[in-house]
Amino acid sequence: MTTTADTVGHGPLAGVRVVELAGIGPGPFAAMLLADLGADVVRVDRPGGPSLGIDPAHDVTNRNKRSVLVDLKAADGPARVLDLAARADVLIEGNRPGVAERLGVGPQACHARNPRLVYGRMTGWGQDGPLAQRAGHDIAYIALTGTLGMIGAPGTPPPAPANLLGDYAGGSLYLVVGVLAALHHARATGTGQVVDAAIVDGTAHLSAMIHGMLSAGGWQDRRAANLLDGGCPYYGTYETADGGHMAVGALEPRFYDEFVRLLGLDGFDDARTDWTRWGDLREAVAARFASRTREEWTARFEGTDACVAPVLSLREAPHHPHLAARGTFTYHGGITQPAPAPRFSATPTTVRGGPARPGADTAAVARDWDVPLLAGPREHQLPDPHRKASP
Repeated sequence: MTTTADTVGHGPLAGVRVVELAGIGPGPFAAMLLADLGADVVRVDRPGGPSLGIDPAHDVTNRNKRSVLVDLKAADGPARVLDLAARADVLIEGNRPGVAERLGVGPQACHARNPRLVYGRMTGWGQDGPLAQRAGHDIAYIALTGTLGMIGAPGTPPPAPANLLGDYAGGSLYLVVGVLAALHHARATGTGQVVDAAIVDGTAHLSAMIHGMLSAGGWQDRRAANLLDGGCPYYGTYETADGGHMAVGALEPRFYDEFVRLLGLDGFDDARTDWTRWGDLREAVAARFASRTREEWTARFEGTDACVAPVLSLREAPHHPHLAARGTFTYHGGITQPAPAPRFSATPTTVRGGPARPGADTAAVARDWDVPLLAGPREHQLPDPHRKASP
């Protein structure tokens, strides 16, 4: 598929057309990633549809997209979406299984119009299984996969890791990988397919290395008892004198040696591999970090390979010298936000536009995608202020 010159964005997916049926959470984030990579993403919003409960102008997950307004429950609503699907490369939806079919825009209806279409489905539980029709959110999905149970100190409830682990890592990113793989297949064979991206599947997949270690006896199935889960005193976080925190990841021998030297610890050179001394080592490390401020410790470890970094807040992070030098964050439309990632040498990406406002681009998309029905019956269209009246 191609798009008109004024809608082609920068990035390796320029020219790819994506239809996103509006939702919240991992679906919009996946569509944002595709849009960041250059795809022409058209979000199909419905009147009074879902939102994050904030001003749409601040919903960064809708940046680089365009929005059209379609009531799928109206008589002509499904036909408008199917017209878009007929001209798209990818469609993404995040409803419970069967909902899109009942609305008339399921895979069968879309593939009847466009056999090459990649139909991406984003859910928590997946398209089948005993829980497929159950409601849920990130924390419930990751709870069943064993990944939530790995986090936190023993004797306390596992903390909620925002919605980064399930919704976005186990959900959005796996949907995007699946969509791009299916798009490659469609272009090679002319045949589209359905991508079933379930947060439970993706989050479980993220723990592949841990399952291997568990099988080999190198991981204990309990919290804070392992190398990477806070059980190791030289891989974790510590509070500083001013209430800040420092993150430590001095795993390898040479990094550990540098760490204890700069921390000023004597007598712990051999404690790295002696589990019987880990309790004493943790207490000594905690006491040292508590003796100075976060800023002082940051300066102490600056420019070293001790693998120590300050724990920054969301507002602090964009101002860190390294992130600022790389442009990891960008300022666009009055909002400081993460810049598109990853980076490409030949097809660089950028934030091309702010969050799409519901329905704001209906006329432009109808023109660019050649879908006249999208704009509605002529008698319901708003008059063009630039068009001269007939004599």
